[in-house]
Order: sequence, then C-alpha cells, then structure tokens
Amino acid sequence: MWLKLFFLLLYFLVLFVLARFFEAIVWYETGIFATQLVDPVALSFKKLKTILECRGLGYSGLPEKKDVRELVEKSGDLMEGELYSALKEEEASESVSSTNFSGEMHFYELVEDTKDGIWLVQVIANDRSPLVGKIHWEKMVKKVSRFGIRTGTFNCSSDPRYCRRRGWVRSTLIMSVPQTSTSKGKVMLKEYSGRKIEVEHIFKWITAHAASRIKTIYNVEHLKEEWNKSDQYWIKIYLFAKLDQPPAFFSALSIKFTGRVEFIFVNVENWDNRSYMTDIGVYNMPSYILRTPEGIYRYGNHTGEFISLQAMDSFLRSLQPEVNDLFVLSLVLVNLMAWMDLFITQGATIKRFVVLISTLGTYNSLLIISWLPVLGFLQLPYLDSFYEYSLRLLRYSNTTTLASWVRADWMFYSSHPALFLSTYLGHGLLIDYFEKKRRRSSNDEVNANNLEWLSSLWDWYTSYLFHPIASLQNFPVESDWDEDPDLFLERLAFPDLWLHPLIPTDYIKNLPMWRFKCLGVQSEEELSESSQDTENDSDSDNMDTFNNKDVFEDKQSIVHSSPGRASHCDAGACSCANKYCQTSPCERKGRSYGSHNTNEDMEPDWLTWPAGTLHCTECVVCLENFENGCLLMGLPCGHVFHQNCIIMWLAGGRHCCPVCRWPSYKKKQPYAQQQLLSDDVPS
Repeated sequence: MWLKLFFLLLYFLVLFVLARFFEAIVWYETGIFATQLVDPVALSFKKLKTILECRGLGYSGLPEKKDVRELVEKSGDLMEGELYSALKEEEASESVSSTNFSGEMHFYELVEDTKDGIWLVQVIANDRSPLVGKIHWEKMVKKVSRFGIRTGTFNCSSDPRYCRRRGWVRSTLIMSVPQTSTSKGKVMLKEYSGRKIEVEHIFKWITAHAASRIKTIYNVEHLKEEWNKSDQYWIKIYLFAKLDQPPAFFSALSIKFTGRVEFIFVNVENWDNRSYMTDIGVYNMPSYILRTPEGIYRYGNHTGEFISLQAMDSFLRSLQPEVNDLFVLSLVLVNLMAWMDLFITQGATIKRFVVLISTLGTYNSLLIISWLPVLGFLQLPYLDSFYEYSLRLLRYSNTTTLASWVRADWMFYSSHPALFLSTYLGHGLLIDYFEKKRRRSSNDEVNANNLEWLSSLWDWYTSYLFHPIASLQNFPVESDWDEDPDLFLERLAFPDLWLHPLIPTDYIKNLPMWRFKCLGVQSEEELSESSQDTENDSDSDNMDTFNNKDVFEDKQSIVHSSPGRASHCDAGACSCANKYCQTSPCERKGRSYGSHNTNEDMEPDWLTWPAGTLHCTECVVCLENFENGCLLMGLPCGHVFHQNCIIMWLAGGRHCCPVCRWPSYKKKQPYAQQQLLSDDVPS
C-alpha cells in the first residue's frame, strides 16, 4: 500500500512539473502567461460576447462593440487563461443534452428533491405544441448549462393527471430554485409569464430570479452594518461592481453554496463617497472580496483565479468543502492508488487483472467502512471546535500560492481528460518497466504464461481448501484432526482427495540442508596438486565450498521436475560409496589419502549438523553411505537423507518421512526433548 501511495504522489508531482513545462512552452512561443491581463479593446466583438456569455451578462441591448467592452470591464479583469477557457467551453457546449421526464416520480426525484441547484423544465401540455421551439430550446439549453442549470422536458401525455393537479393546462416553462437560504431547504417552482419567447428574455428571467436570493447593498450605511455584523456565516464573498445585477455565475454559485457561503452584491454605481471602501481595503472596481474570520482575501490575484463559474467553484470548495466533496476526493485517490497494482504486479495478464479487481474491491470496501464512523463522529456536538479548527487550517493552506497552482492544474487536467489518462498510463508503464528490471536483477521468477498462472492458482486454491498447512513458517504442534473432527469427515467424503492430497511444495525451501564432513581428512585440493590437473582442483574446491544460491537453484529444479524420472540417489551429485562396504565412509576416506590419520580423526563432524537431527551415516532411500562433501537434508522428524533422494521422494507426492512416516510439512518436537521427557518418566 505504501508503495502505491509513493507512486501516486510521484505521479502528482509529474503532473505539476508537466503543467509548469506547458506554461513555459506557451510563454516561449507567445510571450504571455495565463495570469496575464487581456485588454478588451484588442478583442473581437465575437470574443467579447463569448466572455459575457460565460460570465452570465446580457448584451442584447448593446449593439456596439464599445458598450460590450465596457460591460466586460465592469464585470471584472480578463486574463489569458479565462479567455482560453471561455473559447474552449464554447466548443465543448455543443454536446449538451436535456432530460426527458417519464412521470411524476421521475420529476419529483430530480427536480423537487434537488436542494442545491436550478432546473429549467419545459412543460408540453396535451395536444399542444411546446412554448419554445426546438432550435431555440437547444440554444437555451446550451446557454444555461454554462452555469450548472439543468434542463428537462415534461410531456403531459406521459402523466396527464399530474399535469392537471399542477394546473399545467398549457405549455409553459418552469424553473425550480431553493426557497430558503438554508442548506437542503424547500424548493419552489416558478412559471414563466413573459410574452416574448426569445432566448435572451428567458435568460434574463432566470438570472433575475436567481439574483433575488443574493443580498444586495445600495448605500454606505448598509455596507457598514453588514460588514461589522457577525452571524452564522464564516465565509462571505462581496462583489463590488457598477452593474444592475450580479453576473449569472455569481448567482448560480450562491445557490450551489447555500448554507455554506453568503454572497453579497454591492452596487456602487451611484456612490459619491467611497472613503469607507478604502478603509476596508477595497481599492479597485470591480472587486471580489472574500471575508473570513482570519481576514480579507482578494480573489483574482493568484494563478487560476478567473472570473468564471468553474474557477470560483473550485476555489470555494477548497475553502468550505462538504463531507461529500471530501468523500469523492478520497474515492478518486484510493482508486487511482489501487489501479497502480495493474503495473506493479508482474507476470501473466490475467494475474494482473485478478489482482487489480481484488485490490479495487478491498480498497473501496475499506474506504466505505472507514467513512461510517467518521460520519458518526461529525454528528457529535462536542466536535464543533475540532470542525472549526479544521476549516481554519483549510483556509490558511488553500489561500497560498501553491494551492492556487494546484487548483489551476486541476482545472487544466479536468478540461483535458485525454492528457490526464495518457500521462497516468505512461507513468504506469514506466513503473512496470522498472519493476521488471528489478525482478530480473533479483532473479525473481514470475509466471508470464496465463495458463501456467491459472494452473498454479487452482493448485493453490484446492490445496488451501483441502489442506491449508503449506509451509514450515508456523506449525501447530497438535494435529488439525484433533481440533476439528469435521475436517476428517469432509475428507472421507472425497476418497480421491484423501488418497492424493494436494499439498504445496513450498515448505521444501525451508528444510535444513548442509554438507557431510569428516574430521581429520585432508582436502582433495592438497592431495591432488601433484597428480591431478587444474580442472580437478577446481572441482574439488567447488565440492568443499557451500554456495547457498546454487543449492537453492538445484532444489528448485528438482522440485519442479517430473517425479517419475528417477527414484534413486544420483551418484554423481553426492558421490555415494558401495552399500556393502563395512567400513565407515570417513575411515575409507582416510585410508585412501594416507595411513597417518587415526580413527578418532576420521569420525563425522557432528558439530556441523543442525540441532534436532538424528546422527546417522546412511541414506535409507538409496541405502548408500554418506560420503565426505555429500549434500544432506533433514526432515522435521529429525531423520537425515541425501538431498537429491529426499526431494525426489517428496516431489513424488509422498509428503512424509520414509522412516517414521511423520508428515514432512509438520513441525515435531526435537528428538532430544523427547528423550529427556522419556527419561523423566518413572519406571
């Protein structure tokens, strides 16, 4: 999990650096930044209208470019980033769709039960034509969708009784807005009563009703009273401008943040004395001032703080988030982190997706489970101070320059989802490349074949299902049959599984392994200096040198080989002597090297044997004596065999000791402890 979190943070850092790189390229080619101000005089009439439409200001009565330019200047400063976003939004809004309501319940669920949004619904009466034609309705949908206003069509032929109860006997337009200023309050429906069925007139009707919910100040005395008043709202945003009514995006945000942020419009068009505005820190017109308990923040002075719905929405969400906003953010982060498993996991393609699905299910389940107590704690009245301090910390951190860069990057990548997905895929492929390189350097084996991995998965599943003991890592002393008799009965119900248990061979890697050595025997290297060539010297040196890596590779190759190839000891590997020889192997070794060694010097070196093993000089599998330098392996019961012999025995499906039949995968009390216990028992 921590590795995925590290890769996710690294990916966010790459996105941040990539955004700065794009800004540098734009500056190098055009010589401008996104925060650079644009002179409205240099813009065309079409671009000026696009800016006004994005801000939600009507221009139907302004035929000249000069009047349109002045309206743009009155609504706020224009930056290069806002102009680019407005032109791109103009292109993207072509594919906006509208909802078709199927009946009363559908209408109630989407419109009347929505507490923090605006709906515009066209009602078509029975046997009547719609009030707004198809072409004008498409333009209307495109225009209002910029400000988060959702649209739909309700045909009374689908539910005529509901239309009669509502009094919709003729085709009309219905707008739903929250009735109160509290969060999740009641919704009221307003019907369009205008005579002109044009897009601009309908839009003015919508913005007028939305602006009526914003507190408007017309004189200095009212401003002083409001500025010094302390109420339930911790965050207030003031718009000081020379406009008849606030822009539509400002009104739409006031509905979206109902109960969290208070929006106040200060109309300074007819003010003569503006000294009080200078006293409170307002020097320019228009100005967007954010008032918090910590102080005043001037919106529009940092990167990405445009005069638009999306920019101000992300800014206010970072300062005063809802619990749902935090949950969605955590959900996105957790799933991005879980998808890293697709690239970190190595091996077969099916294995990657199986691990990915498992990780997605685990992470999302843990996320939902962890959020349940958090929601319960937030309802406690004792946590109000904690909640207040948390919001204060958010306000301090999200009004910094770094936070403005992060918000600007979020808006950039959210408007370019293809770039976001391509960078995530490229980052994942780099992780996959370096992970493969690391696995190869450490000689980790992975199943690259789908069928091999599925076969190993099925073997593991069946082995765990019918015999969960898989390794010598942690063994219970008592048998499983004693603890759970039902397991014995279940195994009796499947005779084939009883005769051929499916037990993994992973435990073989943990069995003790060492070389058989004799005391007082000269090394083969010293005796063969004059009689053998250089190749024999290196062979004898390799026999006396124990290499763990070579032993592990030999063991793995034997385990995975076919058990039917050989069932006897490999004489070339362990140099077994004649089984009918009556002398000990160390005595024969000493005699062959010289007569100056005594019998005491030719005894086996028992100190090199692991604790708990039984001292012996013969392998009962191949019935051959142990030779000096032969590779040995012990079982949990204490019996010792040639390494090749016992691995062939275990790989053939006989997971028990050839001598005492004790399970080779199950730990047993050392022989010395058993001997002590037997000596303590009185005769």
